[in-house]
Amino acid sequence: NHKMAEKEEVLPDPLVQHIVLRADLSKLKWSLGSIIAQGCHAAICAVVEHQDSPEVKAYTSSEHLHSMHKVVVQVPDEAGLQALAQTLSEASVRHSVWREQPENIFTCLATVPVRRSTVHQALKALKLMR
Repeated sequence: NHKMAEKEEVLPDPLVQHIVLRADLSKLKWSLGSIIAQGCHAAICAVVEHQDSPEVKAYTSSEHLHSMHKVVVQVPDEAGLQALAQTLSEASVRHSVWREQPENIFTCLATVPVRRSTVHQALKALKLMR
């Protein structure tokens, strides 16, 4: 498709925010709305905690505000989320973790918006959340 090729040329490596949720939350009787809220909390937290970074400023600029890219992926459980948080830290990928309070349950994390190529290696094995 010609229009798609043009768009890819303009944004070959877009800023993307990745939201990583635990797949087991639904089995633990969390409602779909509650699970979605966890992702929203983590995404906002990552943006606010890193609001002075050039990537966040670009991602939230009025020019790009209505063309944000987000990818929502899953890990099996809390251990998978903890392992991924460690992997991201070791790869210097800035992210925020979300712990639901008052239970202090580690439910989700979100990366700071970064170029897709920056996080591809760390996240390529994760499946889209379904």
